[in-house]
Amino acid sequence: MDRAQKEQVVEELGQIFESSGVVVVAHYEGMTVAHMQDLRARMREAGGSVRVAKNKLAKIALEGKPCASIADYLTGMTVLTYSEDPVAAARIADKYAKDNDRFVILGGAMGDQALDPAGVKAVASMPSREELIAQIVSCIGAPASNIAGAIGAPASNIASILTTLEEREAA
Repeated sequence: MDRAQKEQVVEELGQIFESSGVVVVAHYEGMTVAHMQDLRARMREAGGSVRVAKNKLAKIALEGKPCASIADYLTGMTVLTYSEDPVAAARIADKYAKDNDRFVILGGAMGDQALDPAGVKAVASMPSREELIAQIVSCIGAPASNIAGAIGAPASNIASILTTLEEREAA
């Protein structure tokens, strides 16, 4: 690899470290090509990516980045999994580590926050962005659906509700 290629790799890695919601660093020693392809496919399906790069170039790319603290994890045969969604890469990496004992999570970063392996597990257990949006929408929509249900109820139910309200006011 000549100097121009190395500079290009450092620039690409720098973009990854800046734009990713989460970056997970793991050892992959002893994994077969089929295992790596499986990991890449799972990560791609979740909206993330996998990158293997020389540790020295990754450390250079980390200089001045918010997640520079993960440089300590870059020793040995390391692989980077990352995604814009702050949960996707951590979730897939954690699940893959459970299925494959040769894939060992060392740590990672979420923004400027360094994560140890337990931190990566904690991030992996969080709901994804889409799940959070769905929960918020359901909370907002619940009162409206309750009103619609009450209005759409049979006339006897509405009459009993009105009778109960009258009795409360009279009391």
